[in-house]
Amino acid sequence: MIDRSAPRGVLPAAEPRGVQTLPAALPVQPRTGRLLVLATVFVCAACGLVYELELVALGSYLIGDSVTQASVVLSVMVFAMGVGSLLAKRLRARPAFGFAAIEAALALLGGFSAMALYASFAWLGESRPALVAFSFAIGVLIGAEIPLLMVLIQRIRRQDAGGAVADLFAADYVGALVGGLAFPFLLLPVLGQLTGAMLTGTVNAVVGGGLVLWLFHHDLSRRRRWLLLAVNAAVLAGLACAALLADDFERVARTAVYGGEVRVAVQTGVQELVMTGPSTGSPRTLDLYLDGRLRVSGYDEYRYHEALVHPAMTGPHARVLVLGGGDGLAAREVLRYPDVTSVTVVELDPGVVRLARTDPMLSALNGRAYEDPRLGVVSQDAFRWLRGPAARDRFDVIVSDLPDPGITPSTKLYSQEFYGLAARALKPGGRIAVHAGPLSTRPRTYWTVEATLRAAGLLTTPYSAGGRLSGFTAGPDRTLGAADAPPQDWGFVLAARDRVPELRVDRDAPALRAVSTRGLQDAARDASRTRLPGLPPSTLPHPRYS
Repeated sequence: MIDRSAPRGVLPAAEPRGVQTLPAALPVQPRTGRLLVLATVFVCAACGLVYELELVALGSYLIGDSVTQASVVLSVMVFAMGVGSLLAKRLRARPAFGFAAIEAALALLGGFSAMALYASFAWLGESRPALVAFSFAIGVLIGAEIPLLMVLIQRIRRQDAGGAVADLFAADYVGALVGGLAFPFLLLPVLGQLTGAMLTGTVNAVVGGGLVLWLFHHDLSRRRRWLLLAVNAAVLAGLACAALLADDFERVARTAVYGGEVRVAVQTGVQELVMTGPSTGSPRTLDLYLDGRLRVSGYDEYRYHEALVHPAMTGPHARVLVLGGGDGLAAREVLRYPDVTSVTVVELDPGVVRLARTDPMLSALNGRAYEDPRLGVVSQDAFRWLRGPAARDRFDVIVSDLPDPGITPSTKLYSQEFYGLAARALKPGGRIAVHAGPLSTRPRTYWTVEATLRAAGLLTTPYSAGGRLSGFTAGPDRTLGAADAPPQDWGFVLAARDRVPELRVDRDAPALRAVSTRGLQDAARDASRTRLPGLPPSTLPHPRYS
């Protein structure tokens, strides 16, 4: 949650030397002029908070770890706002011109910030420096607004400093509320991050420039009026052109990120889905990215899904629960067993399920699992669904096919509380298979998952399987196909409530390409040699993943 409790600027208790003290010559009554200034504070606060949220959201999407990115953006911006309020002292002798210039600069930087960050990620492969730079620059400009507005409102009608501060902050905080709600519920889902930022910049320029050029035009010389008109016109023209070219920019940047065969690009209410590869031919050429991270590679996904699903299917498996796995690939492996009576897929993003149902390449890869009458879909957060009564004592097998635990939004799905709920959903003798991230490159994360399962009262058998790094993030050097990414390993944990689960493939299992009982047992022995003892479990109040 964005903290707006810190003041947006240092306010003077009295007019210092050099500040204009003569009443402003206004085209309206002072009361109306004062209301117009407060309305401008409201709009500027809303725009400022949209810029903050847009930087947080885009930083989390491009870099990952939303907690870190929110902390960086907000701390840098609050610091920069203090710097801006101090720098505004030099402008208070000409408050009208200074405020208009600041709003034009803020509209330009804020409006183009999303495009600049995405361009930095697409062509340079790194967006952290740009994120910090825009956070600081926008924070400086936001911090300079209130001191100048304080001078302007005092020029309309002098009042005690406490009353002026109360009025300005009231308008500021209410505007922040509106901007904070408009971003996730209106701008982001309707316009997207690029166009939403540009529209916000347009509003910022029109309101800030319009206030000064109309209400305080007598404070400006003829030269300065024309200068502000030209600057604001240029900013608005630039934002309008950028908005018209936003779709073309996204296509070019997406090609730089994912390569030249981007076939599907959809922004759902949860994440961005990008699918690359030709629309016909072998499904092995397919790559599916979720929020910029490779989640499915048609080249070798079978290694991952065979290793995840089939060890858990040894024993009773009539009723199976798949957590995540909206692509249908884990369900495909489960449905290969003819004695499975029902499969429930709990997937947060219905857009993934829709793509898995309708895209010819992905539906071919998942064996058209969603056409099987034994499969049912629940579009809900897995944690929330497991807390409900429908999940209790129902399933012989649970397959947790979720993003890596180091990605912050999925951290709660690797917590002790989550595994406790999953254990409650098991029938006696049931088993849970958990994707725990790469073992060789992130052993501490992997063994924290295993320790968390044990803390939830489950007995565990850790193992791994060779393949691609499932969290691989596309970048500007990503010009080859998915099969060319560096080989890594996938880590898994098989768990049960009543006994240590045996790692093997049932004799009646369907024919497998990548998994065998001997291979799994060898992988379990290799995994045990890397064990990190004494790791504490990850809980909701104290997440242990990074």
